[in-house]
Amino acid sequence: MFLLFFIGFLLRSKMGRILLAILVAVLSVPIYYIYLKPAPQLPEVDLEEWWGTALSKSKYNDTIRPFRISFTPTMIKDLKDRLRDRHPLTPPLSGVNFEYGFNSKQLETWLKYWGESYDFSEREEFFNKYPHFKTNIQGLDIHFIKVTPEVPAGVEVVPLLLLHGWPGSVREFYEAIPLLTAVSKTRDFALEVIIPSLPGYGFSSEAKKPGLGADKMAVVFKNLMNRLGYKKYYVQGGDWGSLITNIMATFFPDEVLGYHSNMAFLMKPTYTLSTFIGALYPPLVVEAAARDRIYPLFDFYAHLIEETGYMHIQSTKPDTVGVALSDSPAGLAAYILEKFSTWTNKVYRSSRDGGLHNHYTKTQLLDNLMVYWSTNTITTSMRLYAETFNSRYLSLALDDIPTKVPTWVIQAKNEVVYIPTWAIKTKYHNLLNNTILDDGGHFLAFQLPEIFSKDVLKAIESFREWHKKNKKTEL
Repeated sequence: MFLLFFIGFLLRSKMGRILLAILVAVLSVPIYYIYLKPAPQLPEVDLEEWWGTALSKSKYNDTIRPFRISFTPTMIKDLKDRLRDRHPLTPPLSGVNFEYGFNSKQLETWLKYWGESYDFSEREEFFNKYPHFKTNIQGLDIHFIKVTPEVPAGVEVVPLLLLHGWPGSVREFYEAIPLLTAVSKTRDFALEVIIPSLPGYGFSSEAKKPGLGADKMAVVFKNLMNRLGYKKYYVQGGDWGSLITNIMATFFPDEVLGYHSNMAFLMKPTYTLSTFIGALYPPLVVEAAARDRIYPLFDFYAHLIEETGYMHIQSTKPDTVGVALSDSPAGLAAYILEKFSTWTNKVYRSSRDGGLHNHYTKTQLLDNLMVYWSTNTITTSMRLYAETFNSRYLSLALDDIPTKVPTWVIQAKNEVVYIPTWAIKTKYHNLLNNTILDDGGHFLAFQLPEIFSKDVLKAIESFREWHKKNKKTEL
């Protein structure tokens, strides 16, 4: 009613009609690009692109072999020595908590715990509680966890690929694994989970040449699932994992049975333009329950600028900052743990301890640090930003290519970005659900494993029903 009144008001004067014409012209741009502009074509996908050395290609071995995580005495001694023999930390400014980054007084307690109380032997056993494997895909030794539940007759085991992001690791899923793979009398299926380390992260080897962006990793994981014998499977991801599984659903819709994401990802200039138009009248863009996640727009972008400085560094000079982080465990701890503070909830910037103890234990977060430190992969992990946020990848415009793969999104209250349901549907035409949480942050599987796992299982149930109704063959 308000909109009709406003249009009528504009039509009463010549200046009003001019303003209305300008408004229609402005609105027609996103409408054209969102609904009328032809989608770009899928790029050619090289399923055999080699990321190792020429020597490794001559010795290629496609076997799947057991793997065990090991914290060696030499590595542990070196780590403790570096934690002890470091420069004094610069004291924080008076009255400052985490507003300038990780508070150095708080960091002292973490470094002391890491060097003196973290039980390396016990944590090594903890890491190995699930079966680990490695196999070579396109010249990369890919590490993965694979947990298969024992099921009674009549229960189907279906595969789910779970992908982490940065600065996370496979450790994020440990509390969720038993929940995801549990057998229930109310479900006719149980999940077998496959959880790889991304190339260059943790226990997976890194590329030996430039170019291994998120789209290329999507090919690696398609080949991994095929290597494991899966012709059809479900995918789930957050952070980089969300983008990679998004691309898998775009490239390989005949293989991906369903896509679940806990970080909606949409790189479309038209959507960005829509958010600016929505600043004039938010209901045009976002549902009322989630309005405060985008508007006021100034607050949203101010927070985004505050939290994405790392992204610019890692997208341009990852190897430079990698030198410091690879050499100093104190630096690595500050750099990574600060993300677990502010990305879990931005208000923790003003908290004395960064709010870290509200959701995680020191041991849990140091486990994640150990994945990076023990393998010396912080530099190679950060290269993913440079390999993806560049002209080669962005020119593919993959978010403009729709996919019919059934999709389910869950968006935490304190995720860095929020994408409205209508915008998600411009990419995922079969969006079955958009769960909007009133809690949780970026590391959802780690922070709220029960909520995360229940949502994933609901999604798989819905995907299976969708395929039955559309007469698709599951597995």
